[in-house]
Amino acid sequence: MTSRPPFTRQWQEAAERNHSALCVGLDPEPSRFPAPWTNDPLRLFDFCAAIVDATADLVCAYKPQIAYFAALGAESQLEQLIAHIRKAAPSVPVILDAKRGDIGTTAEQYAREAFVRFNADALTLSPYMGFDSVEPYLRYPERGLFMLCRTSNPGGADLQTLPIANATAGASAHLGFELLFERVARLATLDWNHHGQNGLVAGATNPADIERIRAIAPEAPLLIPGIGAQGGDLAATVRAARGHFLINASRSVLYASPGRDFVDAARREARRLRDAINQEAHAAALAHPAP
Repeated sequence: MTSRPPFTRQWQEAAERNHSALCVGLDPEPSRFPAPWTNDPLRLFDFCAAIVDATADLVCAYKPQIAYFAALGAESQLEQLIAHIRKAAPSVPVILDAKRGDIGTTAEQYAREAFVRFNADALTLSPYMGFDSVEPYLRYPERGLFMLCRTSNPGGADLQTLPIANATAGASAHLGFELLFERVARLATLDWNHHGQNGLVAGATNPADIERIRAIAPEAPLLIPGIGAQGGDLAATVRAARGHFLINASRSVLYASPGRDFVDAARREARRLRDAINQEAHAAALAHPAP
């Protein structure tokens, strides 16, 4: 494991330098690669590295999804990709999207995989086994942790919006309950946030719930999927997120063109998204100036 600056500092400096709140997800699907790479699992690195080279000055983070590499036995290409990001965009942090959620020595090994083997700057976690599933990752205080809170998929409401009695905090506390995702937000960013490294995953498809999260965790970094291919409302999301956020886009950038111009198309789409986010953030700041 090589020494890296704290994730929070890297991310904030990259955001300021590149004038960007855009995180590009690296989810390589060989069936969608342009010819002659189509359906070639040996080209995961080549495809993703080309995207990184085209967008390095437009993003605040990259988020490779481990499953797209592991399913093809291509973890070595993921290691190669992260090493390439260190060279091509040395100050842009890497968030490993793995959504780990086990406990005990298994969680210790997952943490070692993320932070030692892959040397990622941050990791996505599922906190639904409670503090036991989070504690092993807290032993790496300079690495960021993004915990699933209110996700962008429709099925997220099956559990995440369930009311819990006897609330002690949250937007619904005055009614005697809070929603499960509100409890997660409070635990992750207050009770468990021993080193100030914890953030939350909050989907752009639920901007009203992002507002509820912000009532509990006004300063927490939010990793926000759901813009682009999932159809989240960018303006509503930026208004709700207020400040510390990363908006993730994957397929809309990676597959902006199916042809050999995919690199130029990816850069155009990343620039468009970055500028659109900035425009909405400026409009939100004018509408609701800081006190």
